[in-house]
Amino acid sequence: QVQLVESGGGSVQAGGSLRLTCAASGRTLSDLYIAWFRRAPGEEERDFVASIDWSGRWSSIEDSLRGRFTISNDNAKDLVYLQMSTLKPEDTAVYYCASKKNGATDFDSWGQGTQVTVSS
Repeated sequence: QVQLVESGGGSVQAGGSLRLTCAASGRTLSDLYIAWFRRAPGEEERDFVASIDWSGRWSSIEDSLRGRFTISNDNAKDLVYLQMSTLKPEDTAVYYCASKKNGATDFDSWGQGTQVTVSS
């Protein structure tokens, strides 16, 4: 089992930047994919943001967020980052990191989430 803890959220003005961190721990982490999701206020579903394999070699990001959001990792420190720039009020959401094994379809480990609030 994998335990995930997000940090780095907060309140910023539109146009600002934040870097979120996902710290992972568990028996083994080398065969995992890590992803960021977000849930906007009033919504039940979590929307995909970005993902990366544990080696950091393969990554993806939601097309609408390209150019503003970047995912990266430091597996020596068991960390995954989400760099967010030029933030907009519509980016306001609770951001979660999640993990799954290579080849699996479902994410089976989730962090508690970290709040990001972007004001006008």
